[in-house]
Amino acid sequence: MATHSSRTPSYDLENSTSYTPIPDKPAAASAPAGHWRSKKLFAGILVSSFLLLSLVLLSVNQQPDLQTNVNGTNQENFSTPKSIFPTARTSPPSRGVSQGVSEKTFQLTGGENATYSWTNVMLSWQRTAYHFQPEHNWMNDPNGPLYHKGWYHLFYQYNPDSAVWGNISWGHAVSKDLIHWLYLPFAMVPDHWYDINGVWSGSATILPDGQIVMLYTGDTYDVVQVQCLAYPANLSDPLLLDWVKYSGNPVLVPPPGIGAKDFRDPTTAWLTPDGDKWRIMIGSKVNTTGISLVYETVDFRSYDMLDGYLHAVPGTGMWECVDFFPVSMTEVNGLDTSVNGPGVKHVLKASLDDDKNDYYALGVYDPFENKWIPDDPELDVGIGLRYDYGKYYASKSFYDQIKQRRILWGWIRETDSEDDDSIPRTIVFDQKTGSNIIQWPVGEVEELRSESAEFDNVKLGPGSIVPLRVDTPSQLDIVASFEIDKDAFEGTVEANVDASYSCPTSGGAANRGKLGPFGIIVLADEMLSEGTPIYFYVTKGANGKVETHFCADELRSSEAPDVAKVVYGSQVPVIDGEKYSLRSLVDHSIVESFAQGGRTVITSRIYPTKAINGAARVFLFNNATGVSVTASGKIWNMDSADISRFPFNQF
Repeated sequence: MATHSSRTPSYDLENSTSYTPIPDKPAAASAPAGHWRSKKLFAGILVSSFLLLSLVLLSVNQQPDLQTNVNGTNQENFSTPKSIFPTARTSPPSRGVSQGVSEKTFQLTGGENATYSWTNVMLSWQRTAYHFQPEHNWMNDPNGPLYHKGWYHLFYQYNPDSAVWGNISWGHAVSKDLIHWLYLPFAMVPDHWYDINGVWSGSATILPDGQIVMLYTGDTYDVVQVQCLAYPANLSDPLLLDWVKYSGNPVLVPPPGIGAKDFRDPTTAWLTPDGDKWRIMIGSKVNTTGISLVYETVDFRSYDMLDGYLHAVPGTGMWECVDFFPVSMTEVNGLDTSVNGPGVKHVLKASLDDDKNDYYALGVYDPFENKWIPDDPELDVGIGLRYDYGKYYASKSFYDQIKQRRILWGWIRETDSEDDDSIPRTIVFDQKTGSNIIQWPVGEVEELRSESAEFDNVKLGPGSIVPLRVDTPSQLDIVASFEIDKDAFEGTVEANVDASYSCPTSGGAANRGKLGPFGIIVLADEMLSEGTPIYFYVTKGANGKVETHFCADELRSSEAPDVAKVVYGSQVPVIDGEKYSLRSLVDHSIVESFAQGGRTVITSRIYPTKAINGAARVFLFNNATGVSVTASGKIWNMDSADISRFPFNQF
């Protein structure tokens, strides 16, 4: 990209130490609603010939006879699926890497020159109805979320000029409830030498006196990543419309030994044990070791880098969009970022530039030694647990001081044009397992629920599928639980069970075992030529060891050859006595699924060509070979969120 050499400053980046204080009184800155008709949902069984053509969903290697009778009707067997061979396509150009940031063009699997004749109806359907996204153009990382004077504020990486990454500015939106959003004018744009190549990701810190400081990464005219300070021009403004960039920017430059393109994404600050200084963390790497640098400051203008690293994990590469916060081991509320002490664990999270996934680990923070130690080294950052096992990246959390909860946003990557942010999630420590966090959609999303229907004790024999008749199946909140027949489960042993079973390499829901897969299929067409199964797969070895996997299978989500179709998922802990439970938020091309109350989460981005609008269907299924499953649950239609421009003319 152009280096804008005409903007070459007289500043010495490596020795810039002269800063002006933040003014006590800052001066003004310069510069398809899914209508659900009343209709009872029922569990019916497909017996007509069209279901026999559902060759592309799940395979059955058993007798073709009709199965267990449910409410007087028959359950149909699965048939052997057709193979879908990806065809060639032309890859779009790489974006972002040359400027030292992660790849912003997310390639779809396939070869060269694969194309599909997308219609306007198909493309219009893909736009979500209750996830936040800009009116148009490119969006990526959520930035600096905060609550101020009655409004939740969300800032986000945005290109005002195009549907591809570049010219990154800070979009800005506000909400009263985290669901309905109002677009505001840009908070910051690249207009100084230190951020002329992009106003990149950052975080907000609210000081005890109510001041707000925003630290963000600027990409300089000569492509050096530096840290910059901004603050509201008028704290009395609930909308925080105007922002001032500190005249002494940048406040931090890459230290010796750190690459000019490997120094980004400052965190929210937390107080030292004495309460007289603040600390921030910045992601980086040394060779292939991902690291977190910690700086200490009194005024957010001058900083001292602490010795060593807060943490480092060899082989994980560049850490970006890092996050660091406490969780309570005994309470269900969130904690302010500065809290530490007995009964507290700390979450360390990094977005790995190498594989574009968000990893986290639980551990203990020693502020005196500037060290964080993982509880389980085998589940360290970058090699263990992930926030989300689907298409979810560059997440950012903040502490909601009003409702005492920690809220998480993530970027749901699109393959072109507009992207979306996830439904905000709360984060708490899992007190039952003690080894992971729990993520769950914020309670406010339930305000969008409208008409509902229940299904109770639906018996699913091996190889069966049951349609659930719903209106507007493109916008749903589905809660379902499953029970495996106890006697059959106890008597089942898979001597040849593959101990290395993995959702991504499993072949999807067509791969049958004695104890799975079973779950739901969303955004399917009536003939099941398209559909996305969300399911559990249980393995039980000769030694009695049981493992449960939670998966989302996109392999047959679309007949188009030019979209990604993969299987996502991971293991999920299931405590003795628990049912297998899931919740899926379906919003057109986005499906966010939560297993076992949020222990494992998968976000899918899918692009059906047939299963859209009124043609979409929802199914229950059990493709296990050895057990029957009983399913119960409830489905709500979800109204659309109101996401529009702020009505300044009404004020």
